[in-house]
Amino acid sequence: MNSIETLAELFEKFPGVGKRQAKRFVYSLLRRNASFSRELVNAISKLKDNIKVCTESFQYFYSDNPNETLSPIARDPKRDRSLLLVVEKDSDLENLESMHFYRGLYFVLGGSIPVLSKSPEEFIRLTELKNIIKKKIDAGELKELILGLSLNPQGEYTLEYLEEKLAEFSEAGLKISHLGRGLSTGTELEYSDKETFENALANRK
Repeated sequence: MNSIETLAELFEKFPGVGKRQAKRFVYSLLRRNASFSRELVNAISKLKDNIKVCTESFQYFYSDNPNETLSPIARDPKRDRSLLLVVEKDSDLENLESMHFYRGLYFVLGGSIPVLSKSPEEFIRLTELKNIIKKKIDAGELKELILGLSLNPQGEYTLEYLEEKLAEFSEAGLKISHLGRGLSTGTELEYSDKETFENALANRK
């Protein structure tokens, strides 16, 4: 396999990138000068330098402090600690944060569960989510858990699975809600706009 095919196969591993688009990426790189390629290689090689995973939200964040374990959002004293919004991935969180509307905390689930999966817990951070919920309840902070998942088949399947697995907390008095009207079927939270999200959050149930 030549270098063009090898790089194209690597690009195909990215979400939403098909064979044709992967080849376009490769040919675009070939047309650029050598300095761009070196800059790209250098950026990729340093991507994980000083990037941490928050021990509470599981969001990726940058910090040059080796002892820092919490993301800026998780350690912000101005956030509403009574609300915890569960999202599938970091890009969902970043999109919602850019709207400057929601002021609670987050938990990044790490993905969604394929419909009819035989081992659902392999795809999401269920154990970690339960531990964080318990920790926040014991601290007297958490009042509502909002399941903010995309309205596609995998997102809806994951929502049902979480509601079942988190029922113990609901029975103990924790309010567990999910986004309501505003998000249309098939909507990815990563691409929702401010008005859509505001309506969905305001009409959560």
